Amino acid sequence: MLSPGDMVKCTNYRQSYQKMHINKLSLANNIILAPMAGISDLPFRLIMRRFGAGLAFTEMISANGLIRAGKSTRALLTTVAEDRPLGLQLFGDDPRVLAEAARLVDSDGDLLDLNLGCPVKKVVRSGAGSALMRDGRQVAAVVAAVRKASSLPLTVKLRSGWDHQSVNFLEIARIAVAEGADAITLHPRTRSQAFSGKADWSQIALLKEELPVPVIGSGDIFREEDALDMLRETGCDAVMIGRGAYGNPWLIGNILAMQKGRQPVRPGPLDRLEVFRSHLDLFVDSFGPERAHLDMRKHLSWYARGLPGAANFRSLINQTRSLGDLRLLTDDFFLTAKESLED
Repeated sequence: MLSPGDMVKCTNYRQSYQKMHINKLSLANNIILAPMAGISDLPFRLIMRRFGAGLAFTEMISANGLIRAGKSTRALLTTVAEDRPLGLQLFGDDPRVLAEAARLVDSDGDLLDLNLGCPVKKVVRSGAGSALMRDGRQVAAVVAAVRKASSLPLTVKLRSGWDHQSVNFLEIARIAVAEGADAITLHPRTRSQAFSGKADWSQIALLKEELPVPVIGSGDIFREEDALDMLRETGCDAVMIGRGAYGNPWLIGNILAMQKGRQPVRPGPLDRLEVFRSHLDLFVDSFGPERAHLDMRKHLSWYARGLPGAANFRSLINQTRSLGDLRLLTDDFFLTAKESLED
């Protein structure tokens, strides 16, 4: 049960709940699941939608990979009816290539996003991601080309800048909006910071004051209070949940609950086991048992975080040789954790 003070907090946060509009796209709420490479596949998105995510994104998709008809790239667009509304995030640096990619995926989702924020070296070396933050003219060309190529709502995801000496998010955001972007997402860290240090939410507030389009805030949302504080402190129109959702779809459900003045849910071991089983089944259906055995181990480690024996459990699951072994070990761990917490 929440304390009286926490109940007051829930009531205060109620005003943060709102529907969201990005151009012609209407969202049920303003809690958005981020595009995350190696994470935001179809099974992950479906789990997060069941907890209420108003919009979810694919993993970032290479524009070059799409126009070369790469099967692995095209596979990132796999979706089902339950997986809507769906945002498609493209990355690249060539306006013509990005425009062609936008035309190719026009019927695959409900919104396009251009990645100007990825700090990963492989992406940056190609001139894409946060490398584009160094060249406003290239940003203008890229956004204009994609805007002309597609009628879908168009958003742009930024970082603060390339490094602390070149914090230029406001300039780049203005350029993107002038060329047709319908909303801007800001992760207020520089490329050089990657995910270190603390996200500077004051930059989100400044962006909201200056732009005529919706602003989506991102960065350091690991508790429901973080999301609600970001909404109140910055005035942003929506929040984007990234790493905080790893093994924790309850984060999204709890944000929505507190926005409505309701108590958050604290999942026990059996709650986590139930959701993990659903996640695993979805993954097997999408990718088969062999890939599920390998790829779902990282998710399982996140679902187990904070429970008694989690560190040893992570070591054990990485030694399993089959999906069946993984299932048996998982059932035993969560049941044992429940008994341990009840003692």
